Amino acid sequence: MILDGKDPAAIAEAARVIRAGGLVGFATETVYGLGADASSSAAVAGIFAAKGRPSDHPLIVHVAIPAQVADYAFNIPPFAERLMAALWPGPLTVILKRQPGIAAAAAGGQDSIGLRCPAHPVAQALLKACATGVAAPSANRFGRVSPTTARHVAEEFGDDLLVLDGGPCEVGIESSIVDCTRGRPVLLRPGVFTRAQLEAACGEPVLSNEEFLGDAAPRASGTLESHYAPTARVRLMDAAAIQAALDLLGTDAAHIAVYARSVVRITSEKVIYRRMPDDALATAQQLFAVLRGFDAQGVKLIWIEHPPAGAGWDGVRDRLGRAAAD
Repeated sequence: MILDGKDPAAIAEAARVIRAGGLVGFATETVYGLGADASSSAAVAGIFAAKGRPSDHPLIVHVAIPAQVADYAFNIPPFAERLMAALWPGPLTVILKRQPGIAAAAAGGQDSIGLRCPAHPVAQALLKACATGVAAPSANRFGRVSPTTARHVAEEFGDDLLVLDGGPCEVGIESSIVDCTRGRPVLLRPGVFTRAQLEAACGEPVLSNEEFLGDAAPRASGTLESHYAPTARVRLMDAAAIQAALDLLGTDAAHIAVYARSVVRITSEKVIYRRMPDDALATAQQLFAVLRGFDAQGVKLIWIEHPPAGAGWDGVRDRLGRAAAD
């Protein structure tokens, strides 16, 4: 059941469902989330069951205001405080030390917890109406392409799930995740923020997990090697390889979709072509919708041109690399 996220009555009904232990799909600026009361182990178990997600793979807890962080975390380092002050509300998740006995199921049993304050007005309205943190991964089956419209969510879970429609997601890929539990800021999952932007916000260098020499990183959402995958097989290729393959197949090419910045010659009417934007933010915004659209058109193979090497493309590059992983 899709309801208008601008309707106060819809927000009130969604908050009632969450307080009663149910699940709700809702818009955020990144992707649509599948939310439940973070304080209820039974409600959180419903998320894992609905998605088919392993219960030790942690969820992100969404809060309406930064002041709620103290309900879930302690020993918050100054660089984490600066990150939240500069980039919240927004597409940033921080991993902090978890308050003992709080939201253990949402944290996958770890002593850390991922927290985010979303910027989308529908998410904000829902969180304020719930008056509690809402655990919410992306509203799709585990490992599949994340949803960026309310209709995507309904296609995944059917009409019985209440979904708050907030329109197409503005960002289009999931939040940047910065681990703040090991004394230094460590980027576990890139998003639309570049590392330079994160460093400017927190006032010190942000390391990659490979650069950090110390304790192992906590488990975090969306960091498995294979993730964000459509039904069709994804292959990342350079533009010359895409053109060579199309030329080789010629008019016999079929059940193939191409997503590339370069204009390619296609002689088969059975090949679908979608141009990738030259801008990283525009590509991020449409990426998951494009992959879902190719699946809906019944293709078997999706050939995608490698994104450029610039830092602004890190989030897109990460999602495509995981989508193409075996």
